[in-house]
Amino acid sequence: MRYLIPMVIYLGLTAYVIADVAQHRDEEPYRMPKVLWVLIVLMAPYVGAGAWIIVKWVNRGSRGEERPRYASPDDDPDYLMWLNERERRRRQQGGRD
Repeated sequence: MRYLIPMVIYLGLTAYVIADVAQHRDEEPYRMPKVLWVLIVLMAPYVGAGAWIIVKWVNRGSRGEERPRYASPDDDPDYLMWLNERERRRRQQGGRD
């Protein structure tokens, strides 16, 4: 029983971190490839998962690489460009939509 609790914590923490690494949108989150992060998490129990969580926590304020957030879709230039392109295509098709 005394080995069960640390094992459950390790499995849960490892599953959480691996899922978090896999869902990260960058191919090299925090300057290391995703595969390397997964290997660190798997090969260094608790330390690897702790490293990911700490690095993620420390970098949570740096939003230099993220897209700016807009209050509404009308403020987003990419959305407006998409909307104009959609309208142009609709007109080319003779108004069918």
